[in-house]
Amino acid sequence: MKITKSLLALAASTLLLTAVSVRADTTDVTWQNKVELAKKGAHCVDDPNCFNRYHPAIPPATRAKPGDMIVFHTRDALDSDLNLGSNADDLAAVDLNLVHPMTGPVHIEGAERGDVLAVTLVDIQPDEYGYTVIVPGFGFLRDIYTEPHLVNWKLTRTHAVSDQMPGVKVPYEAFMGSVGVLPGEAETDKWLAREKALGTAGGVALPPQPVGALPSAVCGPDGSHKDKCLRTIPPRENGGNMDVQQMQVGTTLLLPCFIDGCGLFVGDVHYAQGDGEVSGTAIETGAVVTVRTEIRKGQGAAIKGPEVEGGSQIKDIEPSKFYQTIGLPLKTAGEVPAPLAYLESQKIKDLENLSEDLTLAARDALIKMIAYIQREHGLSAEQAYILSSVAVDLRVGQVVDVPNYVVTAVLNLDVFDK
Repeated sequence: MKITKSLLALAASTLLLTAVSVRADTTDVTWQNKVELAKKGAHCVDDPNCFNRYHPAIPPATRAKPGDMIVFHTRDALDSDLNLGSNADDLAAVDLNLVHPMTGPVHIEGAERGDVLAVTLVDIQPDEYGYTVIVPGFGFLRDIYTEPHLVNWKLTRTHAVSDQMPGVKVPYEAFMGSVGVLPGEAETDKWLAREKALGTAGGVALPPQPVGALPSAVCGPDGSHKDKCLRTIPPRENGGNMDVQQMQVGTTLLLPCFIDGCGLFVGDVHYAQGDGEVSGTAIETGAVVTVRTEIRKGQGAAIKGPEVEGGSQIKDIEPSKFYQTIGLPLKTAGEVPAPLAYLESQKIKDLENLSEDLTLAARDALIKMIAYIQREHGLSAEQAYILSSVAVDLRVGQVVDVPNYVVTAVLNLDVFDK
């Protein structure tokens, strides 16, 4: 009788523990408040959570509180229909007026103009497909690489591989290519004026373009502010298209707020990129990005543009082995490199050596690196240029040894799958 009672008690205890463990399964225990901006429709034009110009009149897509987990479902930089079966001919259909589709903006409750918004990157879940392209007229060596080229990538949480780049595995080092806040009225006017002056002087500047602009009610051909909506291609004091690969998961981006609520947005995720993004694109992909925000009251008086706080992220993305070329501000007599053409200087054309010129030194290092990749790894010139865009870092060596400043190009040799 005692044995029977003991067995019954043991059975009852087992059933009780089983019931408790089911109720206490960790998937049922939550603490995060999530604000999610899902994609709607095939393209940005179909999506009320998407826009591709900057202006303070753009209304918020949603609101969030500091500390909330804000989940942005983002689109690729070109808002494209590219896929694993695409080739270079398909690039003719790409409409650059649609660059870049941004998810947001998000009104952060309690944030005011003059504050700083601290944005911590919590996670990036990439899509399974990405691409890198050469687009004629765009990129650091646009005067050399004048034909379209496309590499399609298959993406996982560890590496990217491509049928167009055999023998190469690019490590997963994702970050937000574009992240920022909306400008205020004063900033919009100021930035438009300085960019107009640059364009008048012959420099590269992108004036407002209402065609393809979203939201159309604000920035489109009949929009309320069609002549004052800023393009998303250049980064500015509000952040935007900074393309800084060190802004990895775990880092915190500091952004000055120019409007109440800040107007936070995210887009243009890069699965991987070298410092320089030299072909004009990284491994471009859509993704699900999670961030958390904090308001730092009044710090906009000291922080006038984007700044970043981080830990070991820079070390974590360093290669275990590398090859490096050294660039100097040298060129061929009679040549005017594309980035310097707007200066219209006869002095530049006739010289073989420019003074204190980082642009020319970077160009020299990159051209040498492309030659190395072709020579030692058997890739074509276009493949080497694209690989440089996703796995070569341009770095300033020194800016004191006049006239020859140094820029190095550092290739992550880990990308070669042996």
